[in-house]
Amino acid sequence: MDGFLLLDPQVLVAALVAVFLVGLAKGGLGGALGILGVPILSLVMSPVQAAGIMLPILIVMDWVSLWSWWGEWDKETLWMLLPGGLLGIAIGWATAALVSESAVKLIVGVIALVFALNWLRGQLRRTQPEPRPHSRVRGTFWGTIAGYTSFVAHAGGPPYQVYALPLKQSPRVYTSTSVLFFAIVNAVKLIPFFALGQIDVPNLEISAALLPVGALATFLGARIVKRLNAEVFYPIMYSMVALVALKLIYDGWVELF
Repeated sequence: MDGFLLLDPQVLVAALVAVFLVGLAKGGLGGALGILGVPILSLVMSPVQAAGIMLPILIVMDWVSLWSWWGEWDKETLWMLLPGGLLGIAIGWATAALVSESAVKLIVGVIALVFALNWLRGQLRRTQPEPRPHSRVRGTFWGTIAGYTSFVAHAGGPPYQVYALPLKQSPRVYTSTSVLFFAIVNAVKLIPFFALGQIDVPNLEISAALLPVGALATFLGARIVKRLNAEVFYPIMYSMVALVALKLIYDGWVELF
């Protein structure tokens, strides 16, 4: 892929939509939007290249968010999740090096579909359990899954939420902790992405061209989250996740088998 990739109308539209939705997520709209970035880009390019283009944009957004939430994180949560997160990145690196693009497409699609189904399950369950205590075993497991899915699809949020949401932290502590976790994870991911050749000049040019869109979307996300009716918005977004996931699963399955 060359530096003129964005001149392709299909790629341009997919890139603008993907970065805009991820920016909205970073601005506060969260889960469903954030996971759409790589799957949407994967419809028009390699999933590994899509992740490589998104990574610099995500890192810039991470550090802006980190500045906004500095010092309000929970150290114990980070201690439980980060070792697994680093292990997950290593597993993702090995997967990207050894597994075909079709298999990665299938993996990304399954991740997205499981996320959508997990949201649906949450909507069907109306009980409110008591706060769950920390667990090294659960933290290492879900941290590993978060690191892996973050590496292959920048989709580490759902596994992180599986562990962190039952802790019933205050919104400020939860947000600050998740921001720091993914700021660290995304920064560490630069090493294997460089090694895989996905942080190169053409991809960085694309990232730089798309960064203003992400910045604008982050600002809009913060504004929209204060006004939007979540009961209407989130079902639409999660439906989009499911549709993109099914498309990627289909493409990956057909290419592999």
